[in-house]
Amino acid sequence: MGFLMTTIIFFVVGVVASVSVRLCCNRGPSTNLFHLTLIITATVCSWMMWAIVYLAQLKPLIVPILSEGE
Repeated sequence: MGFLMTTIIFFVVGVVASVSVRLCCNRGPSTNLFHLTLIITATVCSWMMWAIVYLAQLKPLIVPILSEGE
């Protein structure tokens, strides 16, 4: 899977999680806002961690040095 497809998957998971929390845990406006903030923050942080690891593997900063025998 490519970068764009996995980004779309993270977005969809974030939207589904936000809607499910909104429907299942409806306790008041401030609590709903807090839950929504936690879901969005967790989704964005997870996506950023995945994106950094994915992009670091595409263009590594340190190139392996091969010896003559390899």
